[in-house]
Amino acid sequence: MEQKQNPLTVFAQEAPGVSAAFNNLVEALRATNGLDEKTKHLLYIGIKAAMGDNTAVYYHVPMAKSLGATRAEVKDALLITVTVCGIQAIANCLPAAMEIYDR
Repeated sequence: MEQKQNPLTVFAQEAPGVSAAFNNLVEALRATNGLDEKTKHLLYIGIKAAMGDNTAVYYHVPMAKSLGATRAEVKDALLITVTVCGIQAIANCLPAAMEIYDR
């Protein structure tokens, strides 16, 4: 899979004030303590895959891996979407996610 331009970088360049506010929200969510950071990234992977957002999956898989997520955990985060949105998330995101994880 080819390296994509980070959409959050473009967001910061094009709308710095809104981007800063969004980053504050992200940091506030990171600071919650109900789930550990690895689990939060696995949730992001599943949610974004369910939404068909392969770009977000592309960026969250390495983050989850760096926090100790196993290949099986990443795969399960994607597979669980089948019960909610059918095969679409698997077709769109599973191959890329596994390729990215294996790098």
